[in-house]
Amino acid sequence: MIYTSQTLEKAIATFAKLPSIGRKSAQRLVYFLLRQNQEYIDEFIAVLSNLKSNIKLCKSCYNYSDDDICPICVSNSRNSKIICVVEEPKDLFAIEKTNEFRGVYHVLHGLINPIGGINASDLKIKELIERVSSAEEVILALSPSVEGEVTSQYIAKLIKPLNIKVTRIASGLPVGSSLEWTDEATLSRALEGRITL
Repeated sequence: MIYTSQTLEKAIATFAKLPSIGRKSAQRLVYFLLRQNQEYIDEFIAVLSNLKSNIKLCKSCYNYSDDDICPICVSNSRNSKIICVVEEPKDLFAIEKTNEFRGVYHVLHGLINPIGGINASDLKIKELIERVSSAEEVILALSPSVEGEVTSQYIAKLIKPLNIKVTRIASGLPVGSSLEWTDEATLSRALEGRITL
């Protein structure tokens, strides 16, 4: 039932289609925008329009970029011989926030998921294999899901004959968690990925 205007209801319904935004959050966002001045709204519209028209995929790593090659790939302070493979650009940003990794990235834009209709040919795996010929190490930083495991195994199988070191990020227990409530697969991973102190 529409309690106010159809325009308002359509705006709320549109915002509610965004990931992790429910109807109440969408309503808050729309009401927030209604309280803003026209200059703010015009800037908001321009930013959304530019987002779709100006952002492209880096021709080297397939991260989102304003230019043909992203700032990470062109940086002289990065070790281009170490390539970290991630599922999505948001994973790249998560790793970058740690300030620990000084290599470069390769974004797959998904994981192999036959049930979901996503095959290796739908991802940037072929481009990765073409790119790794000069690499010393490929780090697989994919999610510890079934799809992440399948994708990691598939990529490792393709790269190993090239005599390039293939590693994966450790996974296991989050800081502050309790062993009692941890599932067996996570505990097994934590034991496999243990480090020397």
